[in-house]
Amino acid sequence: MSNWFRISHISAGFIAVLVGYTSSVAIIFQAAQAAGATSAELSSWMWALGIGMGTSCIGLSLRYRSPVLTAWSTPGAALLVTSLQGLSMNQAIGVFLFSSLLITLGGVTGWFQKLMQHMPRHIAAAMLAGILIRFGMDLFIAMQTQWLMVGLMFLTFVLARIWLPRYTVPLALAVGVMSAGTLGLLHLEALSWAPARPLFMMPEFSLSAMIGVGIPLFIVTMTSQNVPGLAVLRANGYNTPASPLISWTGGIGLLLGPFGGFSFNLAAITAAICMSPDADPDPDKRYGAAVWAGIFYVVTGIFGATVVSLFSAFPGELVAAIAGLALLGTIANSLAGALQDEQGREAAIVTFICTASGLSFMGIGSAFWGLVFGLAVHAFTERRA
Repeated sequence: MSNWFRISHISAGFIAVLVGYTSSVAIIFQAAQAAGATSAELSSWMWALGIGMGTSCIGLSLRYRSPVLTAWSTPGAALLVTSLQGLSMNQAIGVFLFSSLLITLGGVTGWFQKLMQHMPRHIAAAMLAGILIRFGMDLFIAMQTQWLMVGLMFLTFVLARIWLPRYTVPLALAVGVMSAGTLGLLHLEALSWAPARPLFMMPEFSLSAMIGVGIPLFIVTMTSQNVPGLAVLRANGYNTPASPLISWTGGIGLLLGPFGGFSFNLAAITAAICMSPDADPDPDKRYGAAVWAGIFYVVTGIFGATVVSLFSAFPGELVAAIAGLALLGTIANSLAGALQDEQGREAAIVTFICTASGLSFMGIGSAFWGLVFGLAVHAFTERRA
């Protein structure tokens, strides 16, 4: 039983949820408002997203004994902010269901897994490093504005590495929260706890909306979320089958879409936190961190939009610092895996730089294009060899 209450698991799960919500929950609000959501409908959106992410994290992690973390599609939400203008909420729900149906079919048919089987591991590791490098840099950028709080967190992290290596991140988080409280940076006065109520919204299927919004939402979710999400699993040595993961995320979208669950997919950045050696030195036990993330997601879902005030109570520098510290080990391991094979270094470095550049083309993010360019260089160098 004690294995389920490891501090490192609980803290990794909490940090994953903290980073996920604080980094993009404002985009979810904007997407809902673009569809003309009322406060009750927005609350239902947050309920559906929290319950969907939480149950899928817990169920899939326990089923496959791997740290499977799911998330909403942040690029998908950004797409909806501009694309839902002029559509009714009922038409938006129809778009969500159509996109989730396509995701489910992508998992059931197995084409996604076949595609991912051809990805070299050093390319996947390079893409992961490119995704996460920004978080490592944000740690030190945060020192510019809150040098005392972030400096104390960094010092705690370094010292704990020597004497308490299993508790480095939890201790750094505790010091950060205490420092923020001492410096008057915590804003707890706005907290209000009220459970959310799910609200069923009847879907309306508009052909133009499904083609103009549903298909782009599907493409963005698969390329910008599920591809990096599965690559993170592979880069960390987990060979969890892809098809069931994709099928289940799509199926949950079909179930919760009418309540505002616009998209569910594999997580990449937050998943890397739960796959870090700081979560557990034993890779076979790290799924416990993902289970705890699922528990925290369910709690955020039950309390709906009001729980967001808890995450907004933390200063941005604290969130940036703890995310950077939690991901340092994963960044190091990813770079080591990417550059280990001398023959594949050119392809790996192209993948890393392109992914880290933030390139966006045709509405698709840099993680996908990093894979495209990296695999092209890999194919060329293999042929040349």
